[in-house]
Amino acid sequence: MTKSGSGADIGVYGLGTMGSALALNLADHGFDVAVCNREVNWISEFVREAGPLGDKLIPAETLEAFVTAIAKPRSILFMIPSGAPMDAMIAAITPLLEKGDTIIDGGNADFNATRRRSAGMDDTGLHYVGMGVSGGEEGARHGPSMMVGGSDHSWQQMRPMVEAIAAKFEGEPCVAHLGPDGAGHFVKTVHNGIEYADMQMIAEIYGMLRDAGGQGAEEIGALMERWQDGPLSSYLIEVSAAALQSTDNKTGQPMVDVIRDQAGQKGTGRWTLIEALKMGQSASTIEAAVGARGWSSEKDTRVMAEPLLAACVQDVGMPCDDDLEMAMLAGRILAHAQGFRILNAASEEFDWALDMAQISEIWRAGCIIRSTLLDEFAEAFRNDLPAGHLILAPAMRARLDDSIGALRRVVAAAVSLGVAVPALSASLAWFDTMRRGRGTANLIQAQRDFFGHHGFDRVEESGKFHGDWNALA
Repeated sequence: MTKSGSGADIGVYGLGTMGSALALNLADHGFDVAVCNREVNWISEFVREAGPLGDKLIPAETLEAFVTAIAKPRSILFMIPSGAPMDAMIAAITPLLEKGDTIIDGGNADFNATRRRSAGMDDTGLHYVGMGVSGGEEGARHGPSMMVGGSDHSWQQMRPMVEAIAAKFEGEPCVAHLGPDGAGHFVKTVHNGIEYADMQMIAEIYGMLRDAGGQGAEEIGALMERWQDGPLSSYLIEVSAAALQSTDNKTGQPMVDVIRDQAGQKGTGRWTLIEALKMGQSASTIEAAVGARGWSSEKDTRVMAEPLLAACVQDVGMPCDDDLEMAMLAGRILAHAQGFRILNAASEEFDWALDMAQISEIWRAGCIIRSTLLDEFAEAFRNDLPAGHLILAPAMRARLDDSIGALRRVVAAAVSLGVAVPALSASLAWFDTMRRGRGTANLIQAQRDFFGHHGFDRVEESGKFHGDWNALA
């Protein structure tokens, strides 16, 4: 979209880790960037530290000067905390904007808030974009994966810039306009939910090798490093292998052995669960991962409980390395399949028309969950997909045929050895639920009708029926 007059191509407000990295990325690709920050003293320091790229940065110490420095129609990217700070910033800046200007929220925002803010821009002539950004500081600086939700006007206005700075996979930018209002932020939320599951399953295999197999961090890291040459090749396996083989300079011990086993979370995994439940979808593997982080916070209780709770384990021996690799592969496929079902449900619920193949493709580089499997997922979605289920695609069925037996053996061994594998076992339980034509919900419906007269459907005819139940003594 042609800009009128002189000025910056885009404005970036918020010079924290992600905002400053994105501003430098934009400048690196030849765009003039107006920069502003609530803590004004950060601005000149940021421009100074940018070195030669400082010539592409236009510092502004007030909101008014910031807006004036950007060419019309304006694209303004906010990299600030979601929630109340973003609402306050919208209230402050909208009186300074003009018809055709676009506000871009690049933070980890609740998509419900993004939809509300987008609706609030209706009939104002202004546009609101919710853009998920994945890849951390390194990705933001050198090529993130970005998930954009908003109007076509906004997309055409910002497209040349975000395509230029995005990660590239075989030359294709890992960014796309996925739909209106909250579509981009919702896809990023589910991305993070899958990320939680993947990280948890890797940690479970590490825990099994450590606690039941007696292996040290470096040995486990070397195994995961070898997995990078196979179907598990991914950023998270690469990171895990490197972390496990890192040494603490203070103690000389493996770095992971000096880290307290309490995992933090910023809420996006929890949001995935909440929205999945609202839409009646299963996210059991993601739920297990979120739950495991919650349980990790009870460190003192776990230490107290260890000598009090009997393990009652059976020494069945450790699974072989190949089984552990294939179990992780099956778990990863199943976790992604659950995530894509949530995306599909949201697409129908909010009339977004999400393209699952496109989403797979923009996750292939730049983002935290990038892996070689995403190419296979994209191809599966571009072909006929029975019932829209990833696990029913011929290529995925073949992958699961090769790996599900290993997942069974690993989960069975973990249970016998007393090692918790909540995410791996949840993925297996979901697989076994989906592969059985006749489940057990008929008894649940019988129970509901018995005590609550809720009614049920019969196998052989349509309509709502009630049972002839034996009276309780």
